[in-house]
Formats: sequence, C-alpha cells, structure tokens
Amino acid sequence: MEPPARRNNHLITCDMPVARPIFHLHQALGIVRKPGRDNGREKTMTKLAFLGLGVMGYPMAGHLQAAGHDVCVYNRTAAKAEKWAAEHGGTHAVTPREAAAGADLVMACVGNDDDLRSVCLGPDGAFAGMKAGATFVDHTTVSAKVTTELYEAAKAAGLNFVDAPISGGQAGAENGQLSIMCGGDQAAYDAAEPVMNTYAKLCRRIGESGAGQMTKMCNQIAIAGLVQGLSEALHFAEKAGLDGRAVVEVISQGAAGSWQMSNRYETMIDDKFEHGFAVDWMRKDLGICLSTADETGASLPVTALVDQYYKDVQNMGGGRWDTSSLFKRLRKLG
Repeated sequence: MEPPARRNNHLITCDMPVARPIFHLHQALGIVRKPGRDNGREKTMTKLAFLGLGVMGYPMAGHLQAAGHDVCVYNRTAAKAEKWAAEHGGTHAVTPREAAAGADLVMACVGNDDDLRSVCLGPDGAFAGMKAGATFVDHTTVSAKVTTELYEAAKAAGLNFVDAPISGGQAGAENGQLSIMCGGDQAAYDAAEPVMNTYAKLCRRIGESGAGQMTKMCNQIAIAGLVQGLSEALHFAEKAGLDGRAVVEVISQGAAGSWQMSNRYETMIDDKFEHGFAVDWMRKDLGICLSTADETGASLPVTALVDQYYKDVQNMGGGRWDTSSLFKRLRKLG
C-alpha cells in the first residue's frame, strides 16, 4: 500500500483529497457539497461572484458556472457581463457590491492595482457587499503593496483575502489548465482551493499574504528571458538560412525545450502576434518586478534589458501584440 500524500509547508496539489477539517470550514461558510466528481475533481456547489471578464476571466467564470456553481458576474463594460450571462446561464450585476452580495467566494481578474482597488473598495466595491467571513480571491497580477493594503482592509471588514495570480495564458483559462500561485491565511486558502480547482491544473499555497504575487513575479522574470532567448534562436536560424521549423523540431526535444517554444514558435515564424498575452500587460508586470527588486535588493539585469526591448515593440505599435513579438523586433533590426 502506498503511503498517504504528505503536506510540506502547507503546499498541496490540486488533485489531493480535501481533508476533514476543510469540510467543516465549508459547512461554517454555508457551502453545500454534493456528491460526485468532475474530471477527477470534487464537486462543491457554491454561491460565487466573478469580477472582470477579460480574456482570462470570461472563460474562468464560465468553468465555474458549468461546474454547477451559482455565479453572478460583474464587468466594467456591462454589455460583456450581459453576454456572459446569456451564454452561460448565470446572472450579472451592475456593481461589484451587488455581485458580491451573499457570495461565499468572490473572484476577481482585472487589469492592475487601481482596477483592483476600484472593484474592492468604496460604497459600490465588493467588500461593502460581502457577508462576514466570506473570502475574496484575487487572480490579477498586481503589486505586493496593493495586496497587503487589501488584505488588511478585508481583515478589518471581517473578510478573508487570498492573492492567487494565474499563469497559463488565454488557452490555459479556456481549457481549465491554469497554474495558480497563492498567498494568504491557510483557512481562507482551504475554503477557496476546491473552487479554484475548477479551472486549475495546479493550485498551491506558497505562503502568507503576498506570497502568491511574489511567485508570479518569478514567473514573469523567467518568461521574459525565455522569450528573448527563443527569439534570438529563431532569428539566428533565419539569418543562417535554416528551416526554423526543423530546427525547433530537434532542439525542442532537448534541454532547450520550453512551453514558449512549443506553443509560440510557429506563430513567431509566420509573423502572427495578434493573440496571447499583450506586451502592454507584460510591461506592467515587469515594472512590478523591477520595482520590487529595487526594494528587496535583487539584481535583475536580463529582466531590465528585456523590458526595454518590449518598450521598443510598443514603439513599433505592438502594445497589444503577444509577448513573443520580441522576434518581430529582431527582424526589424535586420
């Protein structure tokens, strides 16, 4: 018989069974469990709100409704919320406060620090409408500073707050295969984790509040260097007169292989960048990374350089292009 799965520093994978104490916590929050499993994951029927229906939030909220949850959505552009409700069968609200009323969990996936503050705070913000003990889950990539600010505001209001930025891109959101890195109180994470599993490939608590955002910074730092390296490899192959597709077919099976290589090389070679994660958003994220590095004393020379390369892409009119458009920059340079 295999030994039972172990917890190390509170890190748990999405497919681990939920422990008995978590069941009691869900009972306390009024969450109703129904028997059965969905794609290997335990079904938990919950009253939810989802704030922000961009390229990530729209399909994520859809997965929650499809799993049987009672979902009310809010979007700054009301027409998009109405479209989502018509498509998925959920409901929509005109303010974050209205969407959050009575919800056990409120998820958000918006643009930046100010967007997040606007949906959380103020008379029409989610915090004003959430019931005592409810949990706010932030999937936005924002600064650790605003995460600390909102965690403390939530606590003062008798609420829970989990920072849970995501990675996996639009395809990961659409296919329910996101990687979710979380920070916050253990009990709050335990309440939210079964619901996040609906659209997660891996969901893990890294540590206390802010740890999820710090981990997402590590993710973006790694991606920046990888995409530049892939762009240079394809540029070198092109200048050497090699068949780029044949080159990638070989090197992707060795130590050079990566998600970026497997999922982006063809569109890069074909000069197609009207998809994926926008350069404007990447520069926002790298700005957070570099600012935090200044505060912590970390040295990020490659990240700082690639950030300037993305600035060049913006100056080429590519602010909405995918991050793999660093290759287009090299082509322009000759």
